[in-house]
Parts: sequence; C-alpha cells; structure tokens
Amino acid sequence: MPTPLLIATSNPGKLRELQALLVDLHDQIQLLLPADLNLSLEVVEDGDTYLENAVKKALAYGQASGLLTLADDSGLEVDALNGAPGLFSARYSDKPGATDVDRRIHLLDNLHFHPRPWTARFRCLVALASPNGELRHSEGICPGEIIPEERGNNGFGYDPIFLLSERGKTIAELSMAEKNTLSHRARAVHAAIPLIQELISR
Repeated sequence: MPTPLLIATSNPGKLRELQALLVDLHDQIQLLLPADLNLSLEVVEDGDTYLENAVKKALAYGQASGLLTLADDSGLEVDALNGAPGLFSARYSDKPGATDVDRRIHLLDNLHFHPRPWTARFRCLVALASPNGELRHSEGICPGEIIPEERGNNGFGYDPIFLLSERGKTIAELSMAEKNTLSHRARAVHAAIPLIQELISR
C-alpha cells in the first residue's frame, strides 16, 4: 500500500514540478496536496535561511495532517546584488499585488547599472517531516546568469530571464522533462528521494 506524502504548497507551478519529479515513486507513495485534505495553512516564512523556512512548512503541514510531508523553499541569488533577492525572491517588489512580471522588471531595474554578465544561481532546500517530527533535508543548486530580455513561455517566476549558459536557453525555454533533469528543485528533490524511501520504510 503506497504511503501518503503531502506536498506542502499551493503554488501551482511548484506543484506541477514536484508531481513530475516524484512520478517514479508512484508505487511507493501516494501524493496528496493540501486541497485534497481541505487543508489551508498560513505559514509565516520568516526564517533566516531557506532550510528554516522549508522546515517550518514541513512541520506545520505534517502536524496538521499527521502525514509524511515535503516542503521546499528556494530563491534566486544574483552576485551583482550581493545574493539578492535570495530569501525574498517571491516578494521582491514593493508593488501591491506584485506578479512574476513585476518581480522580473524590478530585478532588471536593479541590475541596470551593473556590468554584465549578471551571474546568478537558483538554490532550493527540500525538507521532509515525518508524522513524529523526524526531519531530513536536501539541497539543489542551478547556476546561470540573468539576461535583460525574456525568452520562453514555460516555467514561472524568474525562469524567462534565467539563462543556462551551457544550454544557451533560459529555463522558460526548456520542456518540463528537460527542466526536471537540471533545475535547482529537480536536483534537491532527486537528492531527497532516498530520504523519502528511508522514512517510509520505517
């Protein structure tokens, strides 16, 4: 009987990626979303690191559901901006109700006077919390650079302006299958798979 695994997010883009990344475990786990349990939580992401935020979400959803729970936190780190937006990547705009487009514009405005290339990396931390509070975590990093023009229609967030130098493509120009071999979230989730298997084997 597959073990239920709750994915602690309501972000639709992130949900699609995680569901695709964990498809090979379909005979071992039953993926559940908060909506499947009528579960709606507001977890304040005020940690000082991605790991602290991911752990907060995993523990909150795990305790509320009584299920093994996976949560992640990620961000874009741009060298010219001393690692910003970092932890504030999803909130990187003062504009009320800011969209992904607003955040990309704000980032490019802040980079305008810095010389290129605008080297950067996406970083993702995945946290797993068992029903009894056991924790495991993994990390994934995807290096690249920011470019001033948007390219591609796939992905979300900063994907259209994040160039994978070795591919010559932005993340938004990749197919889901390509993205799920090399993105920061893909690398963190792949590293988490043996941790998931360890926890469900107990």
